[in-house]
Amino acid sequence: MATVDLNHVLTFVPQVLQLNQKNIWLSYDEDADVLYVNFKKPSHADDSELLDNDVVVRYENEEMVGMTIMNASKKIATK
Repeated sequence: MATVDLNHVLTFVPQVLQLNQKNIWLSYDEDADVLYVNFKKPSHADDSELLDNDVVVRYENEEMVGMTIMNASKKIATK
């Protein structure tokens, strides 16, 4: 079983709470280095937007329902 640095994980909490989403599902594809963040399940995106930072924001009826973060392991939070 992998060990988890709880203090490191807890640094994620303020950012998650700022999303103002009641439900959040995360899924990471290590081979593709893609992190999927979903705010609605099931979601049926009818539009998307590719941002300059390799993030695809997915929308359903103009409501953000998720994000696809490409090259996820290379993303480093800056203070």
